[in-house]
Order: sequence, then C-alpha cells, then structure tokens
Amino acid sequence: MSTTTDEAQPGTRTVRGAPHARSGGRLGTAHPRQDAAADLRLVPPALATWATAALTLDAPVTWTAGTAAVCLVVGLALLWRSRANRGPGTATAGPPAPAPRLTIAGASPHHQPADPVADEVPALRPAWRRASVGALLLCVAGAAASAGLHGADVHRGPVPRLARAYATVTVEVDLTGDPWLSRPRVRGDHATPVAVLVRGEVRRVENDDGTAVTTRSPVLMAVDPGVRAPGGGGRAQWLGLLPSTRLRVSGRLAPATAGGDRTAAMLRVREHPAPAVVGEPSAPQRLAGRLRAGLREATEGLPADARALLPGLVVGDTSRITPELDEAFEQTDLAHTLAVSGSNLTILLALLIGPPGLAQQVERRGLAPRLGLSLRSTSLFASALTLGFVVVCRPDPSVLRAAVCGAVALLALATGRRRSLIPALATAVLLLVLYDPWLARSYGFVLSVLATGALLVLAPGWSEALRRRRVPERLAEALGAAAAAQAVCAPVVVVLSARVSLVSVPCNLLAEIAVAPATVLGFAALAAAPVAMPFAKALAWCAGWPAGWIAGIARSGAALPGAGVDWPGSWAGALLLAAVTVVVVPLGRRALRHPWWCGAFAVLLALLVVRPAPLTRVITGWPPPGWRLAMCDVGQGDATVLAAGAGTGVVVDAGPDPALVDHCLRELGITRIPLVVLTHFHADHVAGLPGVLRGRTVAQIETTGFEEPAEQAEFVRREAAEHRIPVTRAVAGERRATGGLDWQVLWPPPDPVASPDGPNDASVALLVRSAGLRMLLLGDLEPPAQQELLRSPAAAELARVDVLKVAHHGSAYQDPRLLRLAAPRVALISCGADNPYGHPAPDTVARLRAAGAVVLRTDRDGALAVTGGRTGRGAGELAVARD
Repeated sequence: MSTTTDEAQPGTRTVRGAPHARSGGRLGTAHPRQDAAADLRLVPPALATWATAALTLDAPVTWTAGTAAVCLVVGLALLWRSRANRGPGTATAGPPAPAPRLTIAGASPHHQPADPVADEVPALRPAWRRASVGALLLCVAGAAASAGLHGADVHRGPVPRLARAYATVTVEVDLTGDPWLSRPRVRGDHATPVAVLVRGEVRRVENDDGTAVTTRSPVLMAVDPGVRAPGGGGRAQWLGLLPSTRLRVSGRLAPATAGGDRTAAMLRVREHPAPAVVGEPSAPQRLAGRLRAGLREATEGLPADARALLPGLVVGDTSRITPELDEAFEQTDLAHTLAVSGSNLTILLALLIGPPGLAQQVERRGLAPRLGLSLRSTSLFASALTLGFVVVCRPDPSVLRAAVCGAVALLALATGRRRSLIPALATAVLLLVLYDPWLARSYGFVLSVLATGALLVLAPGWSEALRRRRVPERLAEALGAAAAAQAVCAPVVVVLSARVSLVSVPCNLLAEIAVAPATVLGFAALAAAPVAMPFAKALAWCAGWPAGWIAGIARSGAALPGAGVDWPGSWAGALLLAAVTVVVVPLGRRALRHPWWCGAFAVLLALLVVRPAPLTRVITGWPPPGWRLAMCDVGQGDATVLAAGAGTGVVVDAGPDPALVDHCLRELGITRIPLVVLTHFHADHVAGLPGVLRGRTVAQIETTGFEEPAEQAEFVRREAAEHRIPVTRAVAGERRATGGLDWQVLWPPPDPVASPDGPNDASVALLVRSAGLRMLLLGDLEPPAQQELLRSPAAAELARVDVLKVAHHGSAYQDPRLLRLAAPRVALISCGADNPYGHPAPDTVARLRAAGAVVLRTDRDGALAVTGGRTGRGAGELAVARD
C-alpha cells in the first residue's frame, strides 16, 4: 500500500497515493480528510434497479420477461464492445483513474514532467461510458427477472383461485413475521374487534379428497377473538408464535383487501379444527425469541411508557405500544424510534469501530483498537454483531439496509480499501431490491434510504454552514442531521399522514440525546437476561430513564396545539411540499446571515406551535368569548362541551376518534373536566375517551345503566380504571351544578325497562342551564324513548328550549311532538360528511326549520359554539360561531 507524505523537503518529490496510512500506533494513525468528489457511479444502477422492480412487480409476464431479455442482451453487447475497444491488459472496472503524478518541489507548473497515462484518459472515456450503460442494463435485467419471479408468487397456484371463490380450506402456513394486533376501527356505532394478524406463506393446500397441492403463496392471516392458539391459550399465545413456525389451520380465503401488493389472499382462521403446530421454528428464531422474551421480563417493573417503548426501541417489539402513545410518536415524527431501525446498528458498531462521522478522518476508533484487535478481526466481530442484530431484530427494511450498508463498509475495512458511504448505500439498495423486489414499494424502505442519503449528502454541508455562524459543533451537527432528514423525508411522510409536523426537528433533537444510552443499555439488558435476570433488570431500570425521556418528548410535542398542520395526503401534495422545501431552504440559508431575521422566524414558529389562547382567539375568532356550549366536529359521532369556568368544561360524549376530540378540547383550552357524561356505549360516542383523558384532570365519568355493547362498556371501565377515575350511573331526577353551569338528568328513569329497544333508547338526556340559556341534549334517543320522555314528569321542562342537540345525528327517527314541544331557537346536529346513513334526514331538518329553528350541522359548518344568555324574561341574546 502506498503512503502519504504530508511534508516535502525542498528538492524532493511528493507521491500521492492511497488515502490510508499504515497504523503505527495501537489506536491507529489519522490520515488527511478525504475531500475528493463523491463517488456516484453506483447511484444510477441502484435507482434504475429500484424503479424497474417497482414498475414490473405486477406487470404481465410477457412484458417482464421481454424487458429482462432485451436489457440482458444489449447490456452484454455493450460490455463486450467496451472491452474489445480497450484492448488487452486494460482495466475493466470503473473509469480510468489518473496515475499518481510526480511533483518536483520548487519547479513551475509548466516544467513538470509529462504524464502520458493521463494524456490517454480521454481516449478511453467512450469505452467506459459503454461499459457503464451495459452494467446499468444488466442491473435492470436482474431487477425485472427478480420482480417477475416474486410477483408471480401472488398470482400463481391454487390460493388466488380459491380466494376468489371464498373457499374454506385447510392449509399449512409458514409464518414469515411476528404476529401483531389490529387497531380497532369505528364503523358506525360499533368498533371492529381486535384481531391477531400475522404474515405467512401457504406451502400446502389440502383438498377434500385427501390429496394436497404444494404451493408458495403469501397471505395475511387474521385470527378472530375466541380462536384458541395451537396447544391452547388465547391472544397472548398467538402473539408469542415465532417466525418460521409452520401451522396447520383451517379458514376462509378471501381476495386481499389489506396487506399490500405482496399478499395473494386473506385467510381468516377458524376455531374448528383447532390450529396446530406442524413445524417448529428455526434455531436462530428460537434464540431470538428467548432473548426478546427475556427483555420483556426485564422491563416488567418499569413505568408504563418506558415498559412499552424500550423493547420496541431495542428489538422492534411493539406489542406494548398503546394507540395513544403510537399517535403521539406519529404526530412528532418520532415513529422511527418506536421500532428498531438502522440507527440502532450504527450505535452498536460505533462502540466497536468508532463514530461513523469520523470515517473520513481517522482509521480506527472505538473498543476494537483498545482491545488490540486487527482490522480484519474487527471486521469479523462487526460482521457477527451485524448478523446477530438482524436475526434478533427481524429483517425489517431499515435493518436490512443498515446491515448491507454496514457489510460493504466492513469489507472495505477488512481489505484496507478506501471507505465511501454513498457507494455503500447504493450497493445496499441494489442488493436488497434484487433480493426482495417488494422493498421497492415499501414506504419504510423509502424513508430509510432517504434519511440515510440526507445524512450523507446534505447534513455535512448544513452543519458546516451552522459552524461558520458560530453554532457549537455538536449542536450544529445535530441540527444539520435533523433538518436534512426532515426536509427529504417530509414529502413521503405527508402521503402517509396528511399532515406536516412543526415540532419534528426540536423533538428529534431532544430525543436524540437519549437514543444512544437507551439502545446500549437495552441491548446490555437483552444479553444479560438469559444468564442474570437481576442484573438485566438493573440495566433495564437504567435504560428506562432515557426511554421515558423519549416518550415524554413525544407526548409533550403532540400535546402542543400547533404541533402540525394539515396537508394534502397525496403524491400531488408531496410534490407541493417538495417544491415549498426547495424554495424555503435557500431562503433559510440566506436568513442565517441575519440573526435578527432568524430570531423573528423562531418567535413566529413558537407562536404557531404554542398558539397562546388570547392570540389564537384574536386571529381566528375561535373559540368565541363567552361561549356556553361547543359541539366538536368529530365526524360521524357526538362530542359536546359545556363551559364551566376558565379552562374547565363538562364533556358530553367523546366521539369516535381520540385525536379529533383531543384537538377540539385543546382549541377550547379545556384542561380540567369535573364530569364526563357518556350517554350510551356505542363506539361513535365512547371510542374517543382516551383523547378526552389525555393530559387533563378528570374527576368523574357518568354513564347509562344499560351496558351494551358489552365490549365498549368494558373499554370504558378499563380506561377509567387505568386513570383511576370513578364511574357512576346517571338516572332521571339527578341535579348537579359547577362553575355557573347546572343540569338535570331527564332520562333514563331510575327503574328502566329490563331490555330497552337497543342502547340508543338507554341514552342519557340532559337539560342544561348556563347564563339563562336552556339547552336540551337528547343523546341518541329514538321515538319509543322520546314518547316515554313526553309522558314523564320531566316533560314540562322540555318546552321552548334555546338550543337543541338533535337526537341520533338528526336521523329520521324523531317524535314530531317532541320537536314541536321543544321548539328550539337553534338546532345543532353532529354528523360526519358523506356518512353512509344519510344523516341528517331531510324530513327532520325540514321539521326543525318549519318550527322556526336555525339548523346547523358539523358536516357542513364544522365545530359550533353557542354564545350569549338571557338577561331577563325575554328571549335574550343567542349566537352561534363556527370554527
């Protein structure tokens, strides 16, 4: 290997050769910074491979085969021609590099010796170009062939045909991933049950006559509640199954409506015959399973957030992540810390071989040189660490990308060649897409590559610009990395979330300081758990502090009123955001030259994020001063807030979505809730309860006595117990007051019928008085209960109210006599835009208007707020503001 001499004596020659110097000391010797232009030769083949795989996965077989054949023939022809033109003995790999130039110290540039090799370089360029194009076409051919073969798995064999017939089958399935729980979704008044989902490959289909067909079709299995796991047990046993396990199950096949393009069918598992294990998981998966289970046991005693986050951060085990915590991480763009990513591997490798940021400055750092390990021994240890990391953490896109990229860098380290991170990233993309073409359509893979590319290409320049403006070095590096990753990844994130986070960069900066200690201590607990559980629990306790810090940052950032802004969630919206970024970044670089402009922008951004209530009210007019009742826009559901003092409100129903009701309460400035009234247990009234409880002081929850649907009643009890909130039952005749607000319960009666006509007729109905206004809230009462209410002692209280919250989202099921008796001045209807039920019914709206009411509805008018009050016996002032 050639050496580099930094100081030349007069009259001597300076020889420029390879950038690596032989290490003379135990820790290695620094070499000059590699400021050569970035090596981008592998970038076009990687991008071409990626694009080809994405486009040809579901293309017709003839097109895929034709593309592969044509590109193969043309590519080989170009390579053969370029080799023939170069002649024998000419190097074939890469562009012709200039030979080391001899420089005579003290001589003028015009008297340097001639360089005949460099003079011949232009003559070789056409051949090199042909070779580059040929190599690119060979990559395209390989991508088309691989995509065609993988895409065929989705369409060939008996599984797709049986799925179109919705056949019931008995199959053997190899699990290809970890099971996980579906997220409950509200559909109308019910929430879909939580099911166990797991990806697998059908390897054997049994026919009715006892014969079997061998196949290979990817499926998404859905295990309904109540289906017992193999060998007995419930949901916990299903979640404990390991990848590579082979199951024999029976179920109904259906065309894939979820699971992505790589799913041939959905398989809904049935109870009979009982599922059975017919093939044990592989030895590496059993080892990984034991390690992951040991980490879960070691974290049992931690606080809830740390207990949920630490296994996800270390090994990608997200089974304890609650929907509420998951949403907080998504709103702050910290979702990459919920599951293991390539950054975890980078942290572990940095302990062994040194910080990646110094790869261009020094040969060796970290523990390896201090332990006296040679370069090749270090590479072997790092390779074993990388392999173990992939097995334990599962081959997710970011993990695979980091592993392959690290393997390329480790190979360069072992051979003593110059390391280049951009070619390593391009090689990782090329190899991974050829191995698994479905990665070309994976959003996780796209985000992983984009973030890594931003850190390699943009972050160094941005950090250097900040350092030139006297920003401390560590802070400049962190700011440059976070800003570069956010700028490049935001257009893709907006397609998934339809929003742009304004707190992403500061939240990532604050969380970054805790990621490394949480990861290192978490992996130490993982390794110690099988042999010394008490020591592992101590390590997990230490790791719980930084993990809890990260969770706290996510929750605090998501709780800010202006944490994000809505954005079109489409590729057109992504292009628009990319265009805005291209315009804003140069403006930001110019603004760095003017500290006053930077300060003004920081203050403006802080005001947008914090949104102080007085300032927000002045700018937007929402919420209006002196509001008495607010109807939140929560889609197809109900959520009403009654003002009970500064920052205090009584909440009646929680809507179907925690995020929507939480957003409404934040805009209203509600932090204290003396009472939450849940009129009945349909999901469109109670599923948003976690959003009401999020970050607020809640004294009590009051519900109806008819606990149906049972699963939603249990959900409410579970949420209340978790937050230590007492639950009581509302009955007619109850009267309460707080903060200038008083109300009485009109329905249900103390002794209701044993079985009312469904949960709607068991709704809690309230008559509320505030500042002299009389407001009637009817829940979802239908004509049978409305007629009973008219015959009850409370009927006299119903006449001529100021505000009516129309029952059951304005459906057609209304008693005309009740509407005539109430004769409201304003009728408010809570319903979702384009809902499938046709709410509100045109007849109901017409009757209300005929009675002289002003009818407003959330699907068209948004959130609504009632202001004003009676000053005497007259009607008084009454106004409705819209958000």
